[in-house]
Amino acid sequence: MHPTSLVSLLLPEVILTVVASSLFLLGLSTRAGARKATPVIALVALGLVFAIQLGRIGGGQVGYDTYGGVARDGAKYGTVRVAEFTQYVKLITAGVGMLLVLLAWPTNREATGNGSLNFGADAGEFFALMLLSITGVFLVAGANDIMLLFLGIELASIPTYIMVSLSRPSPVAQEAGVKYFFLGAFAAAIMLLGFSYLYGTTGSTNLYEIMHKLHPRPGGGEAVAGAGAVTLTAWQSLAVLMLVAGFAFKMAVVPLHFYAGDVYQGAATPVTAFLSFVPKTTGFIALIKLLFALGGPNWLLSDPIVRPNGTGLLWVLAVLTMTFGNVLGLLQYNIKRVMAYSSIAHSGYMLVALSAVAASRYTSGGGALASTGVQAVLFYLAAYGIMNVGVFAVLQLLPAKDGRGSAETFEDLAGTGRRHVALGLAMAVCCFSLTGIPLTVGFMGKLMIVKPALAAASAAGADGGASPIHGAMAWLAAITMVNAAISAAYYLRIVATMFLRGDEHIHPHTPHLPAAGTLPPPVIFVHGALPISAAVILSVGGTLMFGAVPGATDLLGSQVVKASRIDGGSSGGGTMVERGAPSREASSAAAGTSKSAVAAGR
Repeated sequence: MHPTSLVSLLLPEVILTVVASSLFLLGLSTRAGARKATPVIALVALGLVFAIQLGRIGGGQVGYDTYGGVARDGAKYGTVRVAEFTQYVKLITAGVGMLLVLLAWPTNREATGNGSLNFGADAGEFFALMLLSITGVFLVAGANDIMLLFLGIELASIPTYIMVSLSRPSPVAQEAGVKYFFLGAFAAAIMLLGFSYLYGTTGSTNLYEIMHKLHPRPGGGEAVAGAGAVTLTAWQSLAVLMLVAGFAFKMAVVPLHFYAGDVYQGAATPVTAFLSFVPKTTGFIALIKLLFALGGPNWLLSDPIVRPNGTGLLWVLAVLTMTFGNVLGLLQYNIKRVMAYSSIAHSGYMLVALSAVAASRYTSGGGALASTGVQAVLFYLAAYGIMNVGVFAVLQLLPAKDGRGSAETFEDLAGTGRRHVALGLAMAVCCFSLTGIPLTVGFMGKLMIVKPALAAASAAGADGGASPIHGAMAWLAAITMVNAAISAAYYLRIVATMFLRGDEHIHPHTPHLPAAGTLPPPVIFVHGALPISAAVILSVGGTLMFGAVPGATDLLGSQVVKASRIDGGSSGGGTMVERGAPSREASSAAAGTSKSAVAAGR
């Protein structure tokens, strides 16, 4: 499918925007029937967008010029540029978005919320905000201009500030919403300054044009040590630092991670699940686009992104983020705070792959290595979205110890795995996947994350001699594996609490749980919350299917390989694919790379 107009090119965004506007109008009604219809409409809209994206996979790339009509090769220079990378991001975001809608589904009689979410009469507004935030991710994925990129990032972020405060009428939620808003505004201001400096030093807002100004002859063969990479000016380096800082807030990356614990705990559980995926995806997609603009098709990045010894900004952020996230996760007693620091750690893992992308300029065959790193991030975003939703869905279906709302603490989970058997097993599968246990999508994700770092550590230098980045990348891979082991402590603690702690830890007056000293017969599922139960089934099914079923893993892997060609051409920065399906040679190479990566995982 090859869109020929701006409306058809942005059809998914148009659909979600129109439906969101309709939901705002529907929110004016005070009838319970109108509130019950809002999640159905939101789910249908995302399902339609998901189907459209499935049909567009493999459609090559197309762009649209700012002033209408395709000019100066709009696929490259247009404000909107849709390639396989864009289609993939929209596809996984719509898919995970449907799961997030199921988590927020109102289950009480008046349709004012569910066991952990209480939006009152504002159901229409709540689901409209969800769709607008997802639309922002779509715009970021297709943006080829820093102005549109900034607008997309803010469209993805601003609705989440409101959703946090709207999610439940409690002082904790209001405090979290205020913190999140002011820190988000601060990050946006820094990011906007960074964009302004980037424009001021290059004279263009178009990302492809910026790339050409920094790399007059991009894509020309293999990189050699120090050749082809641009030495950024002081103002350009400042712009990069500011932009990375702004994106770091969205991704919950150290040192802009401090809000995560309070906001994740204060928001209702479905909103916490939303925050763990949508802003993070926005930040990483924007960061990949920035790195591509700075490094060109061969990802020839320089200071401050990467240094000749292999370290640099991304290397330091990766180490600090995954280490802080995992160590602080060990100290938490609230499950949602644990998942907040888990989210921070997973951002660190994805930065490991991007560090390998940056360091690839010092290795022979750097373009292929860089492409492997981008593939790892894209695969991990899908994997994290699928397996993370399952944890929050299970928390929603389990009652709190005091009978108010859903489970949030370890005390709430004590012994529940033996009473709610299926939910306990579902939680175990998702936690094992987040840890990186084999036969889960999390294992495949971590394997793909570590693979480019190990490849960079073992590769020869770009001049054929010893690689100067060997030590730094070897240490990075080792630190990543140590952090994965540390994370197992708090993930397995969740599972152990559910199955191994006795019922003597449970409050004797809780109406939903057994009295002390008794052990009721197992319950397979909590009744009355079918949409949330469906989210559990889909999340666990996806976690196992994409981790243990070769065909499904190969399918996702092949899509990731195609999506990693940011410029629409070959992975190493070769020929551009302007319209139509990729060449037979490119498709064969993509399939071969995918199968080899999956085979290595087994």
